[in-house]
Amino acid sequence: SARSRPVGDAAAALLMGGSAVLGALIGSFLNVVIHRVPAGQSVVHPPSACPGCGNRIRPYDNIPVVSWLVLRGRCRDCSAPISGRYPLIEAGTALAFLLVAAWMLSPLSPVSVVVGAAGAAGLFAGGLLLIAYLWLAAASIALTAIDLETHRLPNVIVLPGYAVAAIGLGVPAILAGDLERLGIMAAGSGILFIAYAIMAVAWPGGMGMGDVKLAGVLGAFLGFSGWAALVVGAFGAFVLGGVVSIVLLVLKRVSRKGGIPFGPWMIAGSWVGLVLGASIAASYLSLFGIELV
Repeated sequence: SARSRPVGDAAAALLMGGSAVLGALIGSFLNVVIHRVPAGQSVVHPPSACPGCGNRIRPYDNIPVVSWLVLRGRCRDCSAPISGRYPLIEAGTALAFLLVAAWMLSPLSPVSVVVGAAGAAGLFAGGLLLIAYLWLAAASIALTAIDLETHRLPNVIVLPGYAVAAIGLGVPAILAGDLERLGIMAAGSGILFIAYAIMAVAWPGGMGMGDVKLAGVLGAFLGFSGWAALVVGAFGAFVLGGVVSIVLLVLKRVSRKGGIPFGPWMIAGSWVGLVLGASIAASYLSLFGIELV
């Protein structure tokens, strides 16, 4: 009704605003993850310190984005420059979380699966879905940054994705009684895992086991959104990766022997499949007079 609409709008605004703030905080943590995980260091100890003078970062100098701007990108104690990557990761994660929350509130989002689970069960399922996709957004940012820099996709980030998918996506599907969706999710994970494993064996220089493990996680998320998302997301990785690789080779920014990490394009293609998969598949099939059911 018109009277209840403002309440819904306020709740949506609160969810998106809260997600953005959470994203900025998570982004600050991701900076630690991106720096320490590839080096095999703990992400909780020791506390963050300036690499120049070794002084511990003060709590009020650790406010996402704001502190970097106030300090003008330099350490308070020794004036050593602080990389602009830090506020970019924080702001980027805040924006990513905001967009995920907005997407989850849209009629075309995967949250529609909880329609069959009413009341508290539906609310619980919706919360699990939101957590799962926010995790995917955070992992996407961390893995992209690490893979671009080190050509690695660390197990400590990738492997928990299987548990996140099983609980964050599987439980809502079960609560909604949507076993078909659960089956496609499992199939998507298995299909992409096996496909990438075959490519890793056939093309050891182009695919690594990190790509294989990540493929299983992304396949579960894509499968949860349906076959169209799975197909578009899977092919999207190769389309995006191929186009960017050709451009970089033409511009001589990379060499053929230098290797171009594929993880970022797997992730980008998956998000295209998740958000636009059904629309892209429907548009493509309509060219042949076929209607997507």
